[in-house]
Amino acid sequence: MKQTFRRGWGKWLLAVLLAAMVAVPLKAQDLPHFKRVVKELSSAKYQGRGYARGGANKAGRYLQREFEKAGADEVVCQPFTIDINTFCGAMQMSVDGKKLLAGVDFSMREYSPGVHGSFPVYHVDTLNFDADRLMEDLSRPENAGCMVCCDFWFTYRHKKVFSALQKEGECPNAGLIYTWAAPIKFFKAYGEKVVDKPIIWVTPEAIEGAQSVKVNIDNKFLKDYELFNVIAKVEGARHDSCYVFTAHYDHLGNLGRRVYYPGANDNASGTAAIVTLAAHYAKHRPQFDMYFVAFSGEDANLRGSTFFAEHPIVPLEQIKYLFNIDMIGDNNPVQYCEVSDAGMEEYCKFEKVNDSQHLFESLNRGKLAANSDHYPFAVRGVPCIFLENQEGDAFQYYHTPADNLKTMRFESYEPVFRLITGFISF
Repeated sequence: MKQTFRRGWGKWLLAVLLAAMVAVPLKAQDLPHFKRVVKELSSAKYQGRGYARGGANKAGRYLQREFEKAGADEVVCQPFTIDINTFCGAMQMSVDGKKLLAGVDFSMREYSPGVHGSFPVYHVDTLNFDADRLMEDLSRPENAGCMVCCDFWFTYRHKKVFSALQKEGECPNAGLIYTWAAPIKFFKAYGEKVVDKPIIWVTPEAIEGAQSVKVNIDNKFLKDYELFNVIAKVEGARHDSCYVFTAHYDHLGNLGRRVYYPGANDNASGTAAIVTLAAHYAKHRPQFDMYFVAFSGEDANLRGSTFFAEHPIVPLEQIKYLFNIDMIGDNNPVQYCEVSDAGMEEYCKFEKVNDSQHLFESLNRGKLAANSDHYPFAVRGVPCIFLENQEGDAFQYYHTPADNLKTMRFESYEPVFRLITGFISF
């Protein structure tokens, strides 16, 4: 009887202590501050925080000032360079005389060259597909200089064939049109090169049954383009170990002269979150040093985070845990995450904090992937977690011009903030 009472009392006491440990930061999140930073970063001033018009670097200077105002003890910039293909000039396309809207009806594959002129359209027969017959068709005079049109996922399954159609001399086609269901996406990940022939993304409705297309599209390849990571430090009582908070502040920039990608959810949301976390720990001094790293070059294949991981300003083995926050401007009650092998030992803490505070219905842990800035650290043995709120109302708009302040949701910010601060104070 006495032992039973003690066991029950012990469980009750443990629950009380856990609640007390994680209760400290409950009122520390600052939603108005979070919204102000998101609004600023997603404004037209930064033109999608891309590279060609300097938007990413303008945003980086803004963040440098924000971290200083937040009370960081030190803020430095870590420069690096990238090669990147951009589209900030002419961007016009018409199908059988009907004008299409850039960013809505069509966009560009990131490694495409520019293209100018009128071209017949050859529609691939995907139901009765035969690679040899396709090549024979494209060799006929009536198909000379055509744009080959096909569903993107079909081309993905037949990479060898369609990769050949991108190369000069392999086939006389002028280029390719990949169909992609609306909303049409735009990417930068593989823009460090330019292939021989143009590749245009178009919605199926815009190109269905088309006989010809007319395009006037410019590209500009930037060699050794200078970018920088913004690194803020809040000193703790101990300097032998540290926590690191990361988010990328760059985005896709421009698609032509008039269209830009605001990137409110992707990833002004994560960037704003680490700014408010810096402000929190500047006011509530932590036990260990805290580093807040806003990466550039993420949309160009994780270039900023890879550079940092290769040239760390603090030894990687001193990182107790790294939190990478990307696209939390949404409202899914289930929080998606990925965890490095080294981070799995303490992953149960996130689950306990989440359960005790009822932050999300659950944590959905996916397979580790090279999809955001945690990955260069994960493969180097750093304990880390990637937090991204997927499949909410805002998720459909990522990598489109509609990822703006109007479509972004704010429900996930506070529980993500509390999840992280609760983990640290556990």
